[in-house]
Amino acid sequence: MRLRFLALAALLAANGPALVPGLTPTLAHAQQKLPLTLEDIWAKPTFRSASVPGFNWMNDGRYYSALDNGSLVQYEVTTGKAVQTLVTAAELELAGAALKVDGYSFNANEQKILFTTGTEPIYRRSARASYYVFDRGTKKLTPLSAGGKQGYATFSPDGQRVAFTRDNNVYVTDLATMQETAVTTNGLKNNIINGSADWVYEEEFGFAQGFFWSPDSKQIAFYTFDESQVPEYDMQEWGGLYPKEYRFKYPKAGEKNSVVLVSSYDVASARTTKMDVGPVADQYIPRVQWTRVPNTLSIQRLNRLQNKLEILHGDATTGKTKVVLTDTNPAYVEINDDLNYLEGGKQFLFTSEKDGYQHLYLHDMDGKPVRQLTKGNWEISAINGFDAKTGFVYYTSTEGSALQRHLYRVNLSGKGKERISENGPGTDVVNMSPDTKYFLNVHSAAGVPAVTSLREGGTGKLVKTLEDNAKLKQTLTQYDLGKLEFITFKTTEGVELNAWMIKPSNFDPAKKYPVLMHVYGGPSFGSSSTQTVLDNTGGGTALTNYLWHQMLAEKGYIVVSVENRGTSGRGSAFRKATYANLGKLETIDQGEGAKYLATLPYVDKSRIGIWGWSYGGYMTSLAMTKNADLFKMGIAVAPVTNWRYYDTVYTERYLKTPQENPGGYDDNSPVQFAQNMRGKFLLVHGTGDDNVHFQNSIAFVDALIKANKDYQTLYYPNRNHGISGGNTRLHLYRQMTNFVLQNL
Repeated sequence: MRLRFLALAALLAANGPALVPGLTPTLAHAQQKLPLTLEDIWAKPTFRSASVPGFNWMNDGRYYSALDNGSLVQYEVTTGKAVQTLVTAAELELAGAALKVDGYSFNANEQKILFTTGTEPIYRRSARASYYVFDRGTKKLTPLSAGGKQGYATFSPDGQRVAFTRDNNVYVTDLATMQETAVTTNGLKNNIINGSADWVYEEEFGFAQGFFWSPDSKQIAFYTFDESQVPEYDMQEWGGLYPKEYRFKYPKAGEKNSVVLVSSYDVASARTTKMDVGPVADQYIPRVQWTRVPNTLSIQRLNRLQNKLEILHGDATTGKTKVVLTDTNPAYVEINDDLNYLEGGKQFLFTSEKDGYQHLYLHDMDGKPVRQLTKGNWEISAINGFDAKTGFVYYTSTEGSALQRHLYRVNLSGKGKERISENGPGTDVVNMSPDTKYFLNVHSAAGVPAVTSLREGGTGKLVKTLEDNAKLKQTLTQYDLGKLEFITFKTTEGVELNAWMIKPSNFDPAKKYPVLMHVYGGPSFGSSSTQTVLDNTGGGTALTNYLWHQMLAEKGYIVVSVENRGTSGRGSAFRKATYANLGKLETIDQGEGAKYLATLPYVDKSRIGIWGWSYGGYMTSLAMTKNADLFKMGIAVAPVTNWRYYDTVYTERYLKTPQENPGGYDDNSPVQFAQNMRGKFLLVHGTGDDNVHFQNSIAFVDALIKANKDYQTLYYPNRNHGISGGNTRLHLYRQMTNFVLQNL
């Protein structure tokens, strides 16, 4: 369950006039302030955050490329100046019509480019598109295939071929002849998938492309998902005289998963070899990648309860494999992309939380530990790069604060650890060049919109600011925004919790204010954070959600978010405290947050509300039932209301199967506590939600009716988990605003 781009993003504040250099606070306050409106937030580009689109590192670390007004331009890193136009907009025309480019990628020598157009999203990460091959030498633009839209088209490392998927099969095109060869032919909708992930792998293991070129371009490893025994979910698509059925494979907790195979295809001989992934069919293969040893494939194998991870090394010619490393945990093992095979083919890097925090370990190719490279009461959130010449590993971690993320490096000797990103508060999102000489850094802090800059890899020294969002900062000074404060408090159990609070800009400590709490509260997995309390502010929906909270503060509300147990950034014990009993401790902590707020002299304890989306909708539903005496009002958007309705991978990771742990599924289902509902409650869901099914809200509504409890519902036809498109967000937030104003 990952609505991280929306409800899980940190909703952080702007600090008012001081955001603009040279504009004194006195002058700023003297200016007429504008009121925040829903139209400005959701319908107009008033608060649009700028970024650097289409950024791509090139082979020579001195250059990067980016799309600019339909052309592909090469820039010099040290100056940030354009040095040449690689492909002009005019060259990207077919039959006199310009391609609307969605993305691009180079071959190995950067003389051929794959351009993507007409992309059609399928689920969260999956898509199909039309790909075109552009030859920089001949200036010729050629469709990759005439057989229909393709998926995940990828150059071979030697640049001579392109592999892609179509209709659940894998294909290879020879660029010299443009001859297309089918690697697989048995693909069938809702039955066999080759080269792409099934729904639950895509959603919960975080990938859609399921094929991988070997470093020598001789082989392609690919997944096969046999989902023939997976139960289907049936969604209605509304709009015509008769609704259409959309059926797809969705394994709910305790039900059958796909049987997953891994194979290797030899391009020259067209021979396919099945890899040995073990005798147990009911397991997961969450990652597959090539090592730096010729013909050696790395396969990660995870048991269904997800508390035992094994790394297998396999011979791609024979299919034989052996286990080289095993990582276990009493709760569950983290799956991420931190397994890195180092140049020379003798060692690999791997992260584990076996000491209670996610840290970095060095192993030889037989899996034997060489040394632990990082240690402390903080955790690594991502591996960003490795410099083979100096032996430095670059990574992002929470060492400075659980509320922040910064770039560090450490040597393979475990020495020389230092922070690379600038000292000070905030959060850094890093895109490092392949040679680690430079990195693209997106930095933001509470109250400061994102600044995108190019920096030196070894020192963090600024090379050039690419986007400072000065226009957005100037725009924000025109509004009287409340200040965001980070706070901590201890619960009655002695647990210290982090929170943020936005007060009205004209806050009067002598007055009593209503409070709206925002919650997500769910567990993280891998490098994906579920924190709402973070020292950053972003663009897109993160910023617009924050501004909606500011609008409510402008109308006289205090807005607060409390980070309960079960969330990321504070180590394994804090994150896994909720294992096998989702909802219990989280609800207690949110209740403790409400009780703490009620003790503040400026809070009206009779007017505390709560809202959340996805897992936050689940938390809101529990708060309004199990903590009915604390909350006057709640808004639950797209909530899970019974974990039996959610998917296998996510749910069983935290609860085991319903057959093994029925109480973990039922004891904290809001459906079981509908009779306790007392406050005003709004339930929102999209009928086309392929992730958290509309079925969840139907079940809760049915329970509320049986309990004779009042509620309001708002459903959005055919909208997915993000509930977006056209005027949808504007409409949704208008309804939510009115509900808050009328009931809190």
